Amino acid sequence: MARYTGPKTKISRIFGEPILGNGKWLGKNSNPPGQHGAARKRKTLGEYALQLREKQKAKYTYGVLERQFRKTFEEAQRLKGVTGENLIKLLEARLDNTVYRMGLTASRPEARQLVNHKHITVNGEVMNIPSYQCKPGDVIAYRPKSASNSSVTSKNRGKNPKFSWIDWNETEMKGTFITFPERENVPENIKEQLIVELYSK
Repeated sequence: MARYTGPKTKISRIFGEPILGNGKWLGKNSNPPGQHGAARKRKTLGEYALQLREKQKAKYTYGVLERQFRKTFEEAQRLKGVTGENLIKLLEARLDNTVYRMGLTASRPEARQLVNHKHITVNGEVMNIPSYQCKPGDVIAYRPKSASNSSVTSKNRGKNPKFSWIDWNETEMKGTFITFPERENVPENIKEQLIVELYSK
């Protein structure tokens, strides 16, 4: 399946945020990528550049390439409510992101790999599609054979309590996607309205 395999630190330096890594190289002296760093960059970005930048940030954050991101946006348009908020809800409901939010892995790429390698079940059935859209009530768990594999479960770091739209039972090694999150509860620094404006052109 298609995914971004390029340098992660370079992407983080472009946006000045630890989007794909831990941000240890994003110190006070870190410059954007390129031979001349920030010296050759425009001091102020235009409207289109700002909108494109937000779309790229969202794509890299959730590990989605252009075609799939566009389809997700079109699905968000069809839903009732604010399109930008619907987009974030759909991205958060992806199976790989849900596994990451449950604390089973330290990053979204690791969560994607866990799903791809058939270590995760949804409602008792093995699911190896990272883009699967979780629905309220879906039960997500390790596959029984994977639950006893220490190399798989060692990545588990525990669920962050501020993610109230999901639940994880450490004893039973399974969790529930309770509901779609509200935008104010999603910590990602993404201005989704700029993405809506970009696709509305």
